[in-house]
Amino acid sequence: MADASRRAAEVEAVGEFPTGTLWMLTASGVNLTVHAVNTLAVVFEAPTQLSVRELTLVAPTPQDVVVAMRWSGISTGTEKLLFTGRMPPFPGLGYPLVPGYEGVGEIIEAGVESGRRVGQLVYVPGSKGFTEARGLFGGQASRVVVPGAKTIPLADQLGEQGALFALAATAHHCLEADPANHLDTLPTLIVGHGALGRLIARLCMLYGAPAPTVWETNPIRMDGARGYTVIHPNDDTTRGYRTICDVSGANGILDSLVDKLVPGGEIILGGFYSEPVSFTFPPAFLREARLRIAAQWKEQDLMAIAGFANSGRLDLDGLITHREPAARAADAYATAFGDPHCVKMILDWRSAA
Repeated sequence: MADASRRAAEVEAVGEFPTGTLWMLTASGVNLTVHAVNTLAVVFEAPTQLSVRELTLVAPTPQDVVVAMRWSGISTGTEKLLFTGRMPPFPGLGYPLVPGYEGVGEIIEAGVESGRRVGQLVYVPGSKGFTEARGLFGGQASRVVVPGAKTIPLADQLGEQGALFALAATAHHCLEADPANHLDTLPTLIVGHGALGRLIARLCMLYGAPAPTVWETNPIRMDGARGYTVIHPNDDTTRGYRTICDVSGANGILDSLVDKLVPGGEIILGGFYSEPVSFTFPPAFLREARLRIAAQWKEQDLMAIAGFANSGRLDLDGLITHREPAARAADAYATAFGDPHCVKMILDWRSAA
């Protein structure tokens, strides 16, 4: 308790973090007490068990900002694995947890060393967490504490579309490094016309590559193309694709992709595969096929997306198809994970912040 009191006194003495409606300092004799603040959050209590309840935020440091969330996206990859309990074990994984890393909000408190200012609209890739639950990655909450350096300022006109930054950065990571100077290596065939496949196709054309072909087996998801062709794999008579990017995560798909490769061609695995990935060796051997796995986006991917989106060069229209207030998170997650009409679901936190 003495350490906490000393820390509170230091905060007040040097003004490391602004006081106000969130972290209030009060005097009682020689001691100062920091009053914690609650936030409304989506909590995965255990696999397949979701609640929306109050949690206590961790206290901010001078490098942090406090963000009032406006919108957040639901990930049908990472969040679905966490919700279903199928996420492979890693250090720090456990329940209860707060998911989410696709947020857009307004800074309402800014530490003196945060590099940000109150009132900025920012992309939020998660949070520093909560006292009663793990943050994996802690973005599905009405208010969050996050290092200012981790946030990305957004053009005001982007609004809820800023929640697509992480997904767009994942799409960018599927491309070759320095895509503008390697147009001949960008995907000519994309497998899967969900939000990720659509973003990869748009990025290829933004960089100046020819419009790719996109495979989709679900008729519901064949609409929404922007300057490229979406077809069923059975209707594709083209042979000899140079670079194929699979974001379907479908099991047993590799043999059909190898059959479409030119000699020396590359297959990029950009989906998540719940079963062992295997292929028949002789056809791949004869083509000298190459395989590349695209995992988590890097900072340079996110910075590229921020530049494209804030300048208006990257078209993000038509990708967000469903919205629900945060109080209806259970319904929102069920739709995001189970309705093929849902390309991207957004939670609206504005009435909860």
